[in-house]
Amino acid sequence: MTSHPSAPATPVNRLRPRRSCLAVPGSNPRFLEKAQGLAADQVFLDLEDACAPLAKPEARHTIVKFLNEGDWTGKTRVVRVNDWTTHWTYRDVITVVEGAGPNLDCIMLPKVQDAAQVRALDMLLTQIETTMGFEVGRIGIEAQIENAKGLVNIDEIAAASPRLETIIFGPADFMASINMKSLVVGEQPPGYPADAYHYILMRILMAARTHNLQAIDGPYLQIKNVDGFRAVAERAAALGFDGKWVLHPGQVEAANEVFSPSQEDYDHAELILDAYEYFTSEAGGKKGSAMLGDEMIDEASRKMALVIAGKGRAAGMERTSKFEPPAA
Repeated sequence: MTSHPSAPATPVNRLRPRRSCLAVPGSNPRFLEKAQGLAADQVFLDLEDACAPLAKPEARHTIVKFLNEGDWTGKTRVVRVNDWTTHWTYRDVITVVEGAGPNLDCIMLPKVQDAAQVRALDMLLTQIETTMGFEVGRIGIEAQIENAKGLVNIDEIAAASPRLETIIFGPADFMASINMKSLVVGEQPPGYPADAYHYILMRILMAARTHNLQAIDGPYLQIKNVDGFRAVAERAAALGFDGKWVLHPGQVEAANEVFSPSQEDYDHAELILDAYEYFTSEAGGKKGSAMLGDEMIDEASRKMALVIAGKGRAAGMERTSKFEPPAA
């Protein structure tokens, strides 16, 4: 059995921490410098909307310089290229990956409309890696859904490449593509009494989870309204999203907090995992279910606890309680 041509030689952690995904204009050296010191889980250096057309060619080289010379310790390093309907995309990818491939984790592809666009990027990355002698398949892909066609084709998109790591909601372009009656990105449109984004977010989440990908919510443009940002972020976190874009340093702390479990929930999840492991063991009586205090736990409890514990561990949380087997 032969491996996929973009399957890496060594396993890659595709489920990286992405509670906060900071957008940084690739044409702004000052912002690129400042971003390195912020507590965002991921930083994406932008060649698309944050870059004026005339600034894009030089911005590619600026991004290569900062990826190679900057200190991005602890951060997932991503570059957002222009979408395939433009004439910039191929040169974005070639310049950035040839110039800084070993110091790059993912390429973000905006306005994805079908699986062929993801496969095209996968193929181009494989050709560059092979030519340059880089490890083939290590660089991941993030797919951004920004219009109705992309959402309709999302299942095929999510299955398009083993490089895929995340599906991202791009609310501004999406709202425009469906003629939504709102000018405030991320806020509810007037006249609709429910959550106008619920279907979109759940559709993205289902496709992502089906293929073991992360789901990331897009930006909230009122950058000084941290309370508004937090409310929108909490909606996505409640559904199960893994993180959200941040456009301003003031949003980073809120995103990291919202997409991390509370200390109480994290401790409880770890206790469930320890207790279940004990009670299903020989010493614990080989039980399929057991009581943890006043709560019955079983295999389903373990699976739910794994999710919360995983998020807490990824956030660097430490336990404040310990499981003690019951006295004989």
